[in-house]
Amino acid sequence: MSEFGVFTLFLFGLAAVILFLGVKSVPQGNEWTVERFGKYTRSLRPGLNLIVPVVDQIGQKLNMMEQVLDVPTQEIITKDNAMVSVDGVVFYQVLDSAKAAYEVSNLQYATLNLTMTNIRTVMGSMDLDELLSKRDEINARLLTVVDEATTPWGVKVTRIEIKDISPPMDLVESMARQMKAERDKRAAILEAEGKRQAEILKADGDKQAAILEAEGAKEAALREAEARARLAEAEANAPRMVSEAIAKGDVQAIKYFVAQQYVEALQTIGSAPNQKLIFMPIEASGVISAIGGVAELAKSAMQKGGA
Repeated sequence: MSEFGVFTLFLFGLAAVILFLGVKSVPQGNEWTVERFGKYTRSLRPGLNLIVPVVDQIGQKLNMMEQVLDVPTQEIITKDNAMVSVDGVVFYQVLDSAKAAYEVSNLQYATLNLTMTNIRTVMGSMDLDELLSKRDEINARLLTVVDEATTPWGVKVTRIEIKDISPPMDLVESMARQMKAERDKRAAILEAEGKRQAEILKADGDKQAAILEAEGAKEAALREAEARARLAEAEANAPRMVSEAIAKGDVQAIKYFVAQQYVEALQTIGSAPNQKLIFMPIEASGVISAIGGVAELAKSAMQKGGA
């Protein structure tokens, strides 16, 4: 092979090496920074990219997808001097690769320490009861503070979640006793309220029963008075009706008149203190017939009085 051929082969090889060094394939979800003589020039997007070999170098390879960062457990003193153990998790995403690469050193370490510091600040300004009952509020406050602090780094903090808040065992036992006492108190209040309602309902029932009983007695008295009035009216009309019947020649009326005379005579004889014997009429059937006549007359009087 001639010298020209060797030189040509060398040029082809050098071109292939330069082309290989100048072609960069960036994976999806990543961005690479390009440095020319140590200075940032641009960022390479996912896909096939060309750079100037030897002159340009790849600086930082950054993950642009949302990432999760575990916050280790740390001890926090609350506003009311209670010691609690807290851990959490941070979700963040790099939005500006240049700022994330050159505005902060060790992005994950800086974000983690910033989050831990703000957890102590936010939760340390709250009471233990607030920590246990206002977890959403704590997450929102932490997100606002940490996201604002990481904005100059080209990072967007999407979520901060407190995973676990663990008070000391003595506080847990004290809280359990307090909760039991509160539940017993509520149970006693509900029981007393139930008894009061039952007594009120019983009193209302007794009241209604008394009202109904009074109304029944009133109705009975009215009916009894009405019956007495009708009876008095019948008794008042009986002599007149007997007289009219006798005038018309009614046999029953005559028997009633005779029976009435017998009864009055017997009353007189029975009331005399010196009389020991009472003479009854021989014709007992006549007395019985007279009594029947009285019944017929009374029935007729009642029917006319009702009409």
